[in-house]
Amino acid sequence: MKNLFLTAALVIALSFNASANTVTETTSTNTIHQEKEYKRIDGSEVSQEALQNISKKYGGYSMEEAYVAADGEYKLVLSKDGQKVTALFTAAGEFVKEA
Repeated sequence: MKNLFLTAALVIALSFNASANTVTETTSTNTIHQEKEYKRIDGSEVSQEALQNISKKYGGYSMEEAYVAADGEYKLVLSKDGQKVTALFTAAGEFVKEA
């Protein structure tokens, strides 16, 4: 009789412990993606330093359109042989990505 009572108490204790350990914490992360606003500028307003760095990657391309964001990032529409590409550059002319 003691063994039956002890076994029942052990089963209850283990099941309580197992259910307490299976609590799952879920975390929700909300990512806010905000597009930068670019203001159209004249191509001559792009800094000389940036133009030198840009020409290393896009030598032979001509600048069709130029835009600048508030943080100084450039968005340029470049063309070569009838193909247009839109590329983003830092204020210093370092390549960020093609858009």
